[in-house]
Amino acid sequence: MKIHAREVPDAARDALMADGVHPVLARLYAARGIETTGQLGQDLAALLPPDGLRGISAAAARLAQAADTGQSVLVVADYDCDGATACAVAVRGLRMLGVQVDYLVPNRFEHGYGLTPTIVELAAAHPRLGKPDLLITVDNGIASIDGVERATQLGIDVLITDHHLPGDALPAAAAIVNPNQPGCEFASKNLAGVGVMFYVLLALRALLRERGDFADRPEPALQSLLDLVALGSVADLVRLDRNNRLLVAAGLRRIRAGGAQPGVAALFAVAGRDTRKAACTDLGFSIGPRINAAGRLADITIGIECLLAQDPQRAHELATTLDEFNRQRRQIETQMRDEALDDVTDIPSARRTLVVHRNTWHEGVIGLVASRLKERLHRPVVTFAAASAEPGMLRGSGRSIPGVHLRDMLDLVSKRAPGLITRFGGHAMAAGMTLPTDALAQFEREFEQAVSEAADPTVFDAQLATDGALAGSELDLALLDEIERQVWGQGFPPPLFSNTVRVLSQRLIKDRHLRAELLLDGRRIAAIAFGRTESLPSPARIAYRLLRDEYRGLASLQLAIEAAEPAEA
Repeated sequence: MKIHAREVPDAARDALMADGVHPVLARLYAARGIETTGQLGQDLAALLPPDGLRGISAAAARLAQAADTGQSVLVVADYDCDGATACAVAVRGLRMLGVQVDYLVPNRFEHGYGLTPTIVELAAAHPRLGKPDLLITVDNGIASIDGVERATQLGIDVLITDHHLPGDALPAAAAIVNPNQPGCEFASKNLAGVGVMFYVLLALRALLRERGDFADRPEPALQSLLDLVALGSVADLVRLDRNNRLLVAAGLRRIRAGGAQPGVAALFAVAGRDTRKAACTDLGFSIGPRINAAGRLADITIGIECLLAQDPQRAHELATTLDEFNRQRRQIETQMRDEALDDVTDIPSARRTLVVHRNTWHEGVIGLVASRLKERLHRPVVTFAAASAEPGMLRGSGRSIPGVHLRDMLDLVSKRAPGLITRFGGHAMAAGMTLPTDALAQFEREFEQAVSEAADPTVFDAQLATDGALAGSELDLALLDEIERQVWGQGFPPPLFSNTVRVLSQRLIKDRHLRAELLLDGRRIAAIAFGRTESLPSPARIAYRLLRDEYRGLASLQLAIEAAEPAEA
């Protein structure tokens, strides 16, 4: 992997510094397209208005009708963190706005993904709500043509809120709110499912306000849901454009100020994280995985119940259960990853894709294994496991690299070989699919051919973009504090620096991680390379992020090495 530094527009950097931005942060922001401090503001008044979303007025009107007439609404969620937070936002927000609402979530292993006819049948016999008058999907539904048709047959209206890319046809729903649907001119196409649902609530509240519904009662404070919006947005790896950064920043402020939902606060506690210092890394690497673990190993309902819990004690009990699921998930993932690496030891250099399969793998964890292989091999990867609820079928999960749109590649394969893939869906960087077991070899050939023909060959040359060097004098906890207060994520990557260093000493710890002492710009500093067992060259050019090391109440700075290559002496 070749380490290189991002270009930094001098004019933008200098303008930011002139407005008082920390010199290192000015460099970081300029490299990410920020030109003025106005683009860094965190005032929610700068959010894009809801009325830019196609279908949102119809959605608000239908929900207002449900509130007026006492109709029951059932939220049908997805089984990942975005789906869980979107469900919690929908249930909490609609109740605040006077709607009778409950939820239902498919089981990953029994029901598959989305609003299928089977899920509609379950919804029509909901144990708490009975047959609902209205179904509202969150983080799914844009491809649920058959499910919406079945709901219509049963006399149930459907409101779809989603952010996934649509297919050639749209479901015949009462309303569809999805920034990526045809004809939608909303300026941000990057809302997560939870963000779309939050916008629907904003539109509903605005409609009720216009009608005078809050003349004799307080207006519901939907901003209390922003911790959930931030969590789902970061965990789903949506691009953190300006609008999403506003939402995430507002959610982090609430968490730091003690305004998190009891479930979110409990998850921080079991993860050993401090809400007062909440950062995007906490949401993406500590809290999100614990919710996702329930959907991967058991039932995401546990995660949703944790996010809906009002009682802190109950929230803590559920968070503890989620924490245990996450421990199990890590063990399973480690074993599967090691098995996968054993299977891919001899890959031709000209090969553009990788397809890996074992019947013994846990189908809820294959996506994580695909992600690990993609990171290591810099190739689109699809991992398959036997579909437990569908004998004779395989369930696959894919991860891709910049420059290879995974869903488009699956669509191309599907068109070239009709019937090969039973169903598929997803994004540019991640997708899921199902196909017959005996079709695996053909899929592998067709997928390789599609990617080889469609992708620019240069995208397979692994490049690691960094933010250049730091001086030894700049390496301190104050800089790390500044960095951690900002919003970083997909499309607005967290800082990664690169320097040439001399290695003074290095040793393995727990046979899995490499600890080293480095000399950087005349300064000795500790470093760790997680998951690296091979020795560092010296001198070395390293790519690293800043990391806080706390021991017995004392904090010190260390470098977390992400990559290393030999450097000239």
